[in-house]
Amino acid sequence: MNGPLGSLSFSLTGAALLLSIMGLWFVVVIPGLDRWSRHFFVDYYVVFLLCDITSIIEVFFQYYSVPAAVFIVLMALETLLLSLPLPMMTVYLLHCCSDDVHSSKLFRAVLGLLAVFVALIISAYFIDGFIYFTPDNQYFRGPLYPFLLAPLPMIALLNLSGTLRRRTKMSKKAFNSFVIAQVPMAAALIVQLFVEFFSLPSISYVISAMAMYSFILSDQIEKDRRRQQEIVDQQREIAEQQREIARQEREIAHERASVMVLQMRPHFIYNTLMTIHSLCRFDPQKARQVIMDFTNYLRRNFNAVASDSTIPFSTELEHTRAYLAVEQAQFDDMLVVNWDTPFTHFRLPSLTLQPIVENAIKHGMNPYSGPLHISVRTAQTDTGTEIIVTDNGTGFDPASSKDEPGIALNNIRQRIELMCGGSMTIKPNEGGGTVVVMTIPNNAAQ
Repeated sequence: MNGPLGSLSFSLTGAALLLSIMGLWFVVVIPGLDRWSRHFFVDYYVVFLLCDITSIIEVFFQYYSVPAAVFIVLMALETLLLSLPLPMMTVYLLHCCSDDVHSSKLFRAVLGLLAVFVALIISAYFIDGFIYFTPDNQYFRGPLYPFLLAPLPMIALLNLSGTLRRRTKMSKKAFNSFVIAQVPMAAALIVQLFVEFFSLPSISYVISAMAMYSFILSDQIEKDRRRQQEIVDQQREIAEQQREIARQEREIAHERASVMVLQMRPHFIYNTLMTIHSLCRFDPQKARQVIMDFTNYLRRNFNAVASDSTIPFSTELEHTRAYLAVEQAQFDDMLVVNWDTPFTHFRLPSLTLQPIVENAIKHGMNPYSGPLHISVRTAQTDTGTEIIVTDNGTGFDPASSKDEPGIALNNIRQRIELMCGGSMTIKPNEGGGTVVVMTIPNNAAQ
């Protein structure tokens, strides 16, 4: 095949070789494909490279006098390499559709036709009806040559038919990629039955493979994007659920604070009013002060119902002072309070310190054991601020207590944890009584 047609064939084969190298480079360098697809396209382009190199050598040898045996071996190798992409395409199609290769009728039919093709290639060099050589080692097609290549377009058409039958098992882009790859391959092989132009199947194979690669890559990138978006949506949904849970927990904490307000001890109110009544006769000025302290106490209590967030510690401290002032008016010298609160610039849930002090008086006061001493201190640490409430009362074991003090303290602990990330510990006092330590982290500072 000399002259313009030979030059054109040589040029197209060289172009196919360059496209094969480019395709292999894209597959190796550009990320995005899954591991199986990457291996498939690497093997696919390597086969094309070998086929193109063999074809270039064959075209080159046509211009020189080489032994017929060498030319025959090159032709046989090129023809066999040209057939390999077809069953490879079958395997990739079945993989993309999650079909079992070993039990697939399509794959068995392709293997059968491939076996027939190999047998025909071997017999072609013993039967002159397929191809023959002139004395100057030029080869020509015989009348049976179309039957020699017939299994290849049949395999290509089988693959195309298998793709059409499996279109519902693939994404739209994957289906289009197989169709775009297989139609030119089948057309080139059918043309090759009647026209001697070996570079045509090679270049059509490479162009089809590049088109297929671009579609598959685009499809997998889109799938990855959708998976990433699904992950982002799931994370957003989880975050929204966590925010909703946190909101509900804050509402529960607020409701617990409201319940604590509504559960003010009736006898405390009754005793306070009786104290005021008695002081009105013997010490009116002190009675007025107790009325002011009791009013401040009630106002702080009811303001806590409207608060659904943390409050400054100074506000809670004033509430506690008002409460203790009322209690000291009732118990007089039987209640001694020591204050040591130099650190007040932080926030905490409302109704935390006051109920702890109230709990200490309610369960620690014993007229037969001498005065009840209560100490309220604040201390700075590396991670936050501690509020320490100490008493010398009778004490109790909060771990085993199932009565009111245990429930009240647990409510306070949970609100501190939920609303400001703090903590509360309760332990016996070495000299008798109880020590309660609330820790408020630095991020709650004002």
